[in-house]
Amino acid sequence: MKLKELESCLQQVDAFENPKLRLEQYPTRPHIAACMLYTIHNTFGEIEDKVVADLGCGCGVLSIGAAMLGAGLCLGFDIDEDALEIFRTNAEEFELTNIDLVQCDICSLPAHCLVKAVDTVIMNPPFGTKHNKGMDMMFLKTALQMARTSVYSLHKTSTREHIQKKAADWKVKMDVVAELRYDLPASYKFHKKKSVDIDVDFIRFSLD
Repeated sequence: MKLKELESCLQQVDAFENPKLRLEQYPTRPHIAACMLYTIHNTFGEIEDKVVADLGCGCGVLSIGAAMLGAGLCLGFDIDEDALEIFRTNAEEFELTNIDLVQCDICSLPAHCLVKAVDTVIMNPPFGTKHNKGMDMMFLKTALQMARTSVYSLHKTSTREHIQKKAADWKVKMDVVAELRYDLPASYKFHKKKSVDIDVDFIRFSLD
């Protein structure tokens, strides 16, 4: 599947109808999702036939893209039942059968739960800079426990130094695969502009 074809498919994925501010629900834009997945698939070969987890999966754009690229199984984890219902409908519309959904609080998973249970984790976690401070690091820590091979994640470029220190503490190799402009559309009442660009790092954490 070519990049443009993948992006075109992901543009058809339904997003949040009523996003919840407390959960920092922002959909991963189809262009960014497609570029992330295409790179993971073609450069690193870590989607096809792999068990892939998507933490804070929301409406499922990353999982659905991974499933289209031939993942053996995609596991979507999210605390929000409403988001998972949209995800379920999206997966059915694309007739994808290699997806399972798990409703849970990522930050409350027992430490021993799902240790090294998946090959690859792909996620766009809450940035945790405004409403849920440190949430991005909680997601990352859980992801690193779950993955056997690698974790791919989006983080604000402004937090890169902090993440590098954490990666060093956790003895994990970290590479910034790309610097992206995240076009964040107005989703909540307090947003004054139609959209705003945020500098975001697409990061690979390797465990092998």
